[in-house]
Amino acid sequence: MRTTYLVCYDIADDKRLRRVFKACTNFGDHLQYSVFECDLNPAEKVQLERTLGDLIQCNEDQVLFVELGPAEGRADRSITAMGLPYTKMNAPCFVF
Repeated sequence: MRTTYLVCYDIADDKRLRRVFKACTNFGDHLQYSVFECDLNPAEKVQLERTLGDLIQCNEDQVLFVELGPAEGRADRSITAMGLPYTKMNAPCFVF
């Protein structure tokens, strides 16, 4: 069974930030700067955790996994915004 997660990160180093961003693009949809929505089965979640664990510095960086529930059988995704309106990102994000 697949579960949906918000994967949010705060990475202190630009080089590591680019690597974490690239790794997350292989597992989910980029929603906003350092936020991805990922539909993962248990093996994929372990793989993503291992991948990110190899990239980050645990004493400087943080990655959060927010479980949103089963990927199947949920209502349609509803995202509301305050301030600037939410728009689905179809273009890649480049960090310099």
